[in-house]
Amino acid sequence: MVHFSPSDDLALALAAVAAADLVSLPRFRAQNLVITTKPDRSPVTDADQAVEKLMRSTIAAARPDDAILGEEMGSTSDTAGPQPGRQWIIDPIDGTAGFSRGLPIWATLIALAIDGEPVVGVVSAPALGLRWYAARGHGAFTTTWSHPDPHPLGVSRVEKLSDATISYNSLPGWINDGRGDQVTRLATGTWRGRAIGDFWSYMLVAEGSLDVAGEPDLQPYDMAALVPIIEEAGGRFSSLDGEPGVWSGTALATNGHLHDEVLGITRRT
Repeated sequence: MVHFSPSDDLALALAAVAAADLVSLPRFRAQNLVITTKPDRSPVTDADQAVEKLMRSTIAAARPDDAILGEEMGSTSDTAGPQPGRQWIIDPIDGTAGFSRGLPIWATLIALAIDGEPVVGVVSAPALGLRWYAARGHGAFTTTWSHPDPHPLGVSRVEKLSDATISYNSLPGWINDGRGDQVTRLATGTWRGRAIGDFWSYMLVAEGSLDVAGEPDLQPYDMAALVPIIEEAGGRFSSLDGEPGVWSGTALATNGHLHDEVLGITRRT
């Protein structure tokens, strides 16, 4: 069996998103963008499908024995859950709703999970000119298109929730998940509450610009790439109920100092 180092896998993930950006960015705000609706009423574009197809072929060519889970094309295994061994998890365009409306807050996400635990993550937001990446034990970094040299990421040092700036993404999402009281307590108990959408709030936690980000109603491909970046930047990631990993349907990312206190609010009672 061929052994790949974390650096090898990170290099492959970075190559995959670099190729994906060349497909997705020209389709952003394209007049002939094709938008359809999936059974769950969420939008999907021809860009989502083209990006995932490209990334799958890139991964399959380099790691033919690895499992792949993607938002648009499902799992190469019998189940979409965590797999033993190596599993790549892809969200071709996180923030498709915004992408389809011309909003620049969207990104391609790719992660490698080993035995269900994400160990490599890359988030590329070409419309913003930003990219974030990490591999377990190798640190977390960001680059911009104008300054391609990597800059190390680090979470904030805020230790009081009353001093924190948070993002809760979608208020209706919390209410529909039965956590309306929790998000109200969280937003009113902090210095600033914001509804920054999709991947970006989590990357802002990794950068130290936000202290807390969380939301319900997520899939593993929404979260897997985020985890190594946040944790290698010094933060913590769990579900809103404190469960580890990305398989419980909700997310909570913090600078670490505030995690237990926030869980005391977001956990179901």
